[in-house]
Amino acid sequence: MIIAAFLAIAPVLMFAQTPPHPGGDPSTVGGTPVGGTPAGAPVGNGTFILLTLAAAYAGRKVYVIRTASQAE
Repeated sequence: MIIAAFLAIAPVLMFAQTPPHPGGDPSTVGGTPVGGTPAGAPVGNGTFILLTLAAAYAGRKVYVIRTASQAE
């Protein structure tokens, strides 16, 4: 019952809320107009790292399978 209650309430607690803008124009957030396109995050290096780690993991799995089958 406790786990079910946690799973039902946890997503509600994870919603981000913007802080108020004291002395600022509420129609802009960080210099970007509300509803406008913000500057993108640099995901190029992260994608490269993710693909490199996935290739290393797959290579290790193939190596382990081949050495195990040759040992038999």
